[in-house]
Amino acid sequence: MTVTQNGANVDITMALLNGNLFAKTGSADNQAFKFNAVGVTLLDITIDAHLPQILVADAGAFNGDGTGHFGFGIICTSCGPGGSTAFGGNIIFHVANATIADLTAPNNLGYIFVADILAPNGSTGPVAASSVPEPGTLALLGTGLVGLGYSARRRWFGGVNG
Repeated sequence: MTVTQNGANVDITMALLNGNLFAKTGSADNQAFKFNAVGVTLLDITIDAHLPQILVADAGAFNGDGTGHFGFGIICTSCGPGGSTAFGGNIIFHVANATIADLTAPNNLGYIFVADILAPNGSTGPVAASSVPEPGTLALLGTGLVGLGYSARRRWFGGVNG
């Protein structure tokens, strides 16, 4: 994942590694990706339309499966439930009039982002990241967001088995 300040906006690219795909499960509130933002409205979020799937910015009270409270998500409106139409490729979106700090404040459980994934072994569920290693660009996928695929229905939150 990269999070980059681009003038008055923040650009986010979410990419999964190791054969993981984005899923749509109830455990992640049917969101492919969840995050919080300070001083941001739904209209501030735009998504690059470069995938065959239809991705839409979403807002609500997202608190599924022990990952804490999130106010924003990216939902695939053209995807079926679970891993039935899981998809690869990058989720790329932009948040207008925001800073990286606006998008990286931890939620009530200390998590910054959540991705809902389908692992190569068929397991699905949310995977959370809980740290920001660098102020300008986040390199979270190598450690926090790819741990789900190790056993049937085992979930990892920020690299710690939940």
